[in-house]
Amino acid sequence: MQTNFPNLRIVIFEKENELAFHQTGSNSGVIHSGLYYKYGSYKANNCVLGRKLLIQFAKENNIDFDVCGKLVVAVNNDEAERLIDLKKNGEKNGLIGLKILEPKEFKKIEPNISGVKALWVPQSGIIDYKSVTNKLAEKILSINSKSLILTGCKVLDFFNNKIITSKGNFYSRHNIFCGGLFSDRLAIKDQIDLKMQIVGFRGDYYRLSDSAKSKIKNLIYPVPNPDFPFLGVHFTRMTNGEIECGPNAVFTFKREGYNKLDFSFKDTYQSLSFIGTWKLFINNWKFGYNEYKRAFSKSLFLKELQKILPSLKRDDIVNGRSGVRAMALDKNGKMIDDFKIVKNNNNLHVLNAPSPAATACLSIGIQIMEESKKNFKLE
Repeated sequence: MQTNFPNLRIVIFEKENELAFHQTGSNSGVIHSGLYYKYGSYKANNCVLGRKLLIQFAKENNIDFDVCGKLVVAVNNDEAERLIDLKKNGEKNGLIGLKILEPKEFKKIEPNISGVKALWVPQSGIIDYKSVTNKLAEKILSINSKSLILTGCKVLDFFNNKIITSKGNFYSRHNIFCGGLFSDRLAIKDQIDLKMQIVGFRGDYYRLSDSAKSKIKNLIYPVPNPDFPFLGVHFTRMTNGEIECGPNAVFTFKREGYNKLDFSFKDTYQSLSFIGTWKLFINNWKFGYNEYKRAFSKSLFLKELQKILPSLKRDDIVNGRSGVRAMALDKNGKMIDDFKIVKNNNNLHVLNAPSPAATACLSIGIQIMEESKKNFKLE
């Protein structure tokens, strides 16, 4: 936006003391390829374009990244059959070089992995998304010295053209709300009649101990279960050399609740008074129950990881970090699986930006800019 409108004064409000503190800085750090997403969807289109733009941006700005590729590993024949459909979907989305490998072939890439077949996806990679965010912020300020990025600044209220914050009042012609876990509350405040609600799900990670890091070289993913709205635990090499394993996916009783026992009455009441939450629970109770058991049992988490990496021992994994995902649900308990941007009055609301939103960030930015050009007076 700032590049295309250098005279436009942009003010970014961030309630935390640093950028990318929540979802952006707590995700797995993966550059997604576009393998999983429905052909023609915003997700698919933005992921493929966004990946190319992100890699170009990283090269131009010396941001740590590595297009290392990943293996999607099938541990039984049913999963092996689903690899064929995954490959076809990825090819429809423009991916090239996808290969279904036999064990003797994929063990040349990841010697310690076990399975009946694997899909090689050369376009996947890893990146430091906090560095991406900070570089974008730096560029905004370098283009227009009158623009501001205010951290530690909480938006308390807004109406008409007035924004009331913890650092004073501001006046704007147009607002773009990227509220993440609170996008629905900001939209309701703007009197949008929502047919959805944000429900938080925490993902807990383990990481491989120093002595076990050599067991994984790059990215190892399971074959997604079509009956469950989460991807499943996977192994991810980070740009700092750590190897993370996870995450699980459990309902959180606080929207920014990173610890297992975090609780907010307001967040819990809002989630559990929404019919869509209960329908999600009922439709996925068995999967949800298993995820909760793994959240409180290292042994069960390890057992899940051992399906792909049998040699993994209990002492090989140590507690890591957690992240909270903003899941947008409709009243039928269905996950709103695509990006959703809505205009209302002089405002744009990014209501839903699920994975691969980080990979697609620059592409989504272009989409927001085009929506702004169409609906707002930016000159």
